[in-house]
Amino acid sequence: MTSALILIDLMPRIVALPLAPHSGEEVLTRCRRLAEVFRASGRPVVLVRVERPNTAEQPPGSGFVDGLVRPGDVEVVKRTVGAFHDTDLHDRLRDLGVDTLVLAGLVTSMGVESTARAASDHGYQVEFVADAMSGFAADEHEFAVERIFPRFGEVRDTAAYI
Repeated sequence: MTSALILIDLMPRIVALPLAPHSGEEVLTRCRRLAEVFRASGRPVVLVRVERPNTAEQPPGSGFVDGLVRPGDVEVVKRTVGAFHDTDLHDRLRDLGVDTLVLAGLVTSMGVESTARAASDHGYQVEFVADAMSGFAADEHEFAVERIFPRFGEVRDTAAYI
């Protein structure tokens, strides 16, 4: 089994949003730690960010948070909510021999959930790092983590990977 860490939309303009139950900075700190653990064990780290389609210039803060991307990481730019549609993510994961995706990032019920559903459709095992993601509202996040995500895979916290 080869697992990859998939970090969704860790961009300054999204990290800065009012999120709950965890702040964007709390999520970012946990995601950085998860990335260190995955890199140290030779497992892939995939960073996904969104660009608005049909826009000449992206809003400020649309790149990855400073210092997040490291040499050897896989970078994916999406133009929809999920990371699989109209990107080369599946091909790149297949080339790396990945069969399990560990998902974290922002926002729980948007980019993370959409990516998880597509990952399941592609046949990946899916794991969720519940305290390394957050939503627009705490109840929205908790509903996804407690009711939706267990239908797709294992739900854990950062400590389980460290």
